[in-house]
Amino acid sequence: MTTLISNAESYVDGRWITGDGEPITTINPATGRPVAVTPSTAPAQVAAAIAAARRAFDGGEWSRLRPADRGVLLHRLADLLEEHRDELVRLAATELGTPISSGPTQHVDLPAKFFRWFAEAATQGPRDGYEQPLPLDHDPITNSSMLLREPAGVVAAIVAYNAPITMSALKLGGALAAGCSTVLVTSPKAILLTSAFVRLVEEAGFPRGAVNLVFGPPEVTTLVVQAPEVDMVSFTGSPSVGSIILTLAAPTLKKVVLELGGKSPNIVLPGTDLTRVVPASALRFTRNSGQACGATTRTLVPQADFDEYVEQSGRFLRSLAVGDPMSPDTVLGPLITDEHRVDVEGFLTRARAAGARIPVGGGRPAGLDDGFFLEATLVTGVPNEAEIAQEELFAPVGVVMPYTDLDEAVRMANDVRYALNANVWGPTAEAIAFGRRIRSGTVTINGGAGMRADAPWGGPGYSGIGREGGEEGLREFFEVKHMQWPL
Repeated sequence: MTTLISNAESYVDGRWITGDGEPITTINPATGRPVAVTPSTAPAQVAAAIAAARRAFDGGEWSRLRPADRGVLLHRLADLLEEHRDELVRLAATELGTPISSGPTQHVDLPAKFFRWFAEAATQGPRDGYEQPLPLDHDPITNSSMLLREPAGVVAAIVAYNAPITMSALKLGGALAAGCSTVLVTSPKAILLTSAFVRLVEEAGFPRGAVNLVFGPPEVTTLVVQAPEVDMVSFTGSPSVGSIILTLAAPTLKKVVLELGGKSPNIVLPGTDLTRVVPASALRFTRNSGQACGATTRTLVPQADFDEYVEQSGRFLRSLAVGDPMSPDTVLGPLITDEHRVDVEGFLTRARAAGARIPVGGGRPAGLDDGFFLEATLVTGVPNEAEIAQEELFAPVGVVMPYTDLDEAVRMANDVRYALNANVWGPTAEAIAFGRRIRSGTVTINGGAGMRADAPWGGPGYSGIGREGGEEGLREFFEVKHMQWPL
């Protein structure tokens, strides 16, 4: 069994190599102290990784595997994730600050579920099949046709720091199921955990070149995205970087899928039981310390329930344990860096200056001076167009705003440039009817349930282009060829 240790290397053409690029210092966000120094992947090594993926796709062992063989490897990878659950969870707590109370779901259970779904999809093929016969056509002569769904080619899979294994499962899972080869580019803030994951890819037995891992400064991402040998880019991150990715990919006209940010609404319909809604709503924007693109950070409440909602939310948020991610009682760990925390504090300072009220939180927890912690925070007294109600903070900060009627609630919910996720609380039929009026890639009703492996994730507007996960996400990794012949 592979031992996952707290260091990282680049993985190129089936070999672990020490990078020749500038060193990256990994800081434990709960203590502020360094835990590892890792050389990044140098440009020549990045080029070697891209070339390895190209060879693997163009005629290497990977390209010759049957769909069922790809499914077996993906199932094996899911098994290994589960076997290494405790190591991965502790590594995520050390590098990312994810509390071990929520780490298993985020870094093991979800990605394993996604990999298993893609394993079955590899064997079965897309819903219409790898080969789809078309009906006979008689214009101008009788002819037959079929559609062939073929892998898109070499895929650059670029993941963010907050959930690198889950993002890898959505990107690599679909790409590998389709038969693509991959270059995985991880955030410099998540190289230890991502490297540990790729060691499991190696142990699962994927042929050389099918998966390559590189990391480093932004120049590494630029080299991968611009490479003519790369056929497709799948990126998760901020809208600002997503627009740069589009620009970098444009000269080679490669396909780009973007999963970007969110400023998602959480709508409470009139007459809803607040005692049921408040705890679940609070956890939806504080989970992983708010560092989740789908966090529902804009809560819309009927005017008549507003004061009670804020009071109950304050009591619940104050009860959440903040501190050491290694403690099973901790709910809120640190933010990823001190720079990010300072940036979030800047949003709060500007909101206060503009007249916002912060009835709970808004500061650094007492006694946690060494790490990058921020209290769970509630903001009120701001209009829907306020900066703090419109911009993604990636922090445990929720805004609560009142509405007078459902039409106003719909306008407020949709009046934001993001459209990734939403939630509606209320009687099921009424909540579904309201949810149909929201512009969003995902709408959960009364909290929804677990994230489904067969459902797509993504959204329009500044939330991205394309989808990840499920049948829609799988199809992103195929090109369609039409073949036609006379009879």
